[in-house]
Amino acid sequence: MDLRGRVALVTGAGRRVGRALAVALGAEGMTVAVHYHASDAGARETARMIERVGGKGSLVTADLTGATAAGLIDDVVRQLGGLDVLINSSAVMERTPLGEVTVEQWDAMMALNLRAPFLLAQAAAPHLARAHGAIVNIADLAAFETWPAYIPHGISKAGIVYMTRALARTLAPDVRVNAIAPGAVLLPDQWSEDDAAKLRESTPLQRLGSPDDVVGAMLYLLRADYVTGETIIVDGGRHVRR
Repeated sequence: MDLRGRVALVTGAGRRVGRALAVALGAEGMTVAVHYHASDAGARETARMIERVGGKGSLVTADLTGATAAGLIDDVVRQLGGLDVLINSSAVMERTPLGEVTVEQWDAMMALNLRAPFLLAQAAAPHLARAHGAIVNIADLAAFETWPAYIPHGISKAGIVYMTRALARTLAPDVRVNAIAPGAVLLPDQWSEDDAAKLRESTPLQRLGSPDDVVGAMLYLLRADYVTGETIIVDGGRHVRR
């Protein structure tokens, strides 16, 4: 896929990995719809960064846990004239040990991490088919490992891996659908240097990753015209420890 001049939507683009993905697409000459919900200031900074690297940034807002998820696609197409690429990046990772998980926590996590990406993909599918476009979903290493303190999060991300395969089959040959499962590329804000050191020591490549590692996987998947239904694990080899 030649990205220059095309339109992408990146959800959760106001901060962290979502921002890096959006800016990278801008650097490829794309017009990027920068989605945000609560991160207004962050989204505006993302749009400025996109402009600085030669792309075009357009702000779009929606609460993806509600009924407006599918409507976001209509907003983007109306504002930007079409849609070629959907990057489902928006998600929440919350510590929820077994025995402490509430109905509210479960519903909120599944709504944002799993339901919203599916509804966005469903609404985007006709536009992407016309453009012979692509979807890249952001999963997580938790989809392939068992993290006792993050079980609902892991379930939601395992759902993303299944959804990626199912949509790839359903939307072929007009739309390719792939996913990325990052490992430790950005640690939670509250984690300490000791936490980071333990992760480095237990990672085969002996280092933490960065958002640029996820960016590289995304750009590969967007350009790899004979790849669909795949989830690339970007984790420094953590998933092969056992």
